[in-house]
Amino acid sequence: MMTAFFSRAARVAALIVTGLAVLILAGCNDFEGMAKHLRPLSHSTKSLIAKKGMSETSPILVRLFKEESELEVWKQEKATGRYALLKTYDICKWSGKLGPKQREGDRQAPEGFYTITPAQLNPNSSYYLSFNMGYPNAYDRSLGRTGSHLMVHGACSSRGCYAMDDDQIQEIYTLARLAFQGGQKSFQVHAFPFRMTPENLAKHRRNENYAFWKMLKEGSDVFELTRQEPKVAVCSKQYVFGTERQAGMSYSPSASCAPKVDDTVRLAVAKKRAEDELREDKIASNLNDRDYAKIAVADLMRDPRQKNEVPPTLLALARGTMPAEAASRNAPQNAPMSTPADAPVMTASIPERSESGKTGAETQVASETPTGAEPAMATAYAPQQEEDAGLLSRLIKKVW
Repeated sequence: MMTAFFSRAARVAALIVTGLAVLILAGCNDFEGMAKHLRPLSHSTKSLIAKKGMSETSPILVRLFKEESELEVWKQEKATGRYALLKTYDICKWSGKLGPKQREGDRQAPEGFYTITPAQLNPNSSYYLSFNMGYPNAYDRSLGRTGSHLMVHGACSSRGCYAMDDDQIQEIYTLARLAFQGGQKSFQVHAFPFRMTPENLAKHRRNENYAFWKMLKEGSDVFELTRQEPKVAVCSKQYVFGTERQAGMSYSPSASCAPKVDDTVRLAVAKKRAEDELREDKIASNLNDRDYAKIAVADLMRDPRQKNEVPPTLLALARGTMPAEAASRNAPQNAPMSTPADAPVMTASIPERSESGKTGAETQVASETPTGAEPAMATAYAPQQEEDAGLLSRLIKKVW
């Protein structure tokens, strides 16, 4: 009797397990058969949204950081109406080097402030799913910049776009779709070369895009201090940032304007700018020409098309050596050619990009040797006067 009972119980248990498996598989198949642009969020992301006090259909804002290869999705909190960070995704690949897109075909990923409307979502993208960034915007057009079809998309392949893997763009696309479904008319994308910190700006002071990046920092500061979308306008061929639109005011990319900013925010932004600039100046005072050469070389080597085109003299400066003839020609007369023992040298490395676009093993600039060049009588380079810095500035200007 007992044996028969256990036998029947085992058969019932097996049938239950089989039935559950069939239901689970059916559910998976139904999900897989659903159009990808209509798929729901994962249970884990839904739980995260609830935990952070947001709703699935609340507004979003996206921030991109090239150097860190990160994309952030921010979402509005129900209780405060302020934006809070929901998730950070690794950017699978972006093309070009640090700096804005200038012209059609340069394969540069854009930098700046862009607005995304529902019409810019593409459910039929050749790159799984995508949304158009809206490049060129009013600022880009005011400078005569050209280009088209600049996207955030899947498929991990970039020729001027920000490429994610398919699972990531699926979730980002769904978050955008749900925000539009909840009533958001458009969302902002803030595309930066790097996180707008004093450390990063000090490192890139000699880049020709420095003034442009300082302008982008103003918008970044407004967002970080208010956690609200900054009101972005273009006046006198510059980005300007307010906290609210001024009634009856028209904004022209070629004319001057004064966007309306809440006094509390204006003072907070000014205070942050002053503090950050003091810190940036202090960091920059500890960098020498060799440091800036290392940074320039590392930036060049991010772009595979320029990896083998680093000027030998720039590389020699980065390594701390240069051919004796060039060193004697560019050094002050009777100046010692050895680097002072207490000269500050920042450790900078060249990130090697893998096929996936992520930074892999790092190669120290100091160990690099120009391809096909023998290190002939290399002499340590120690800039002593402003004319030495001028040599580096001329070289970097050619590069950037």
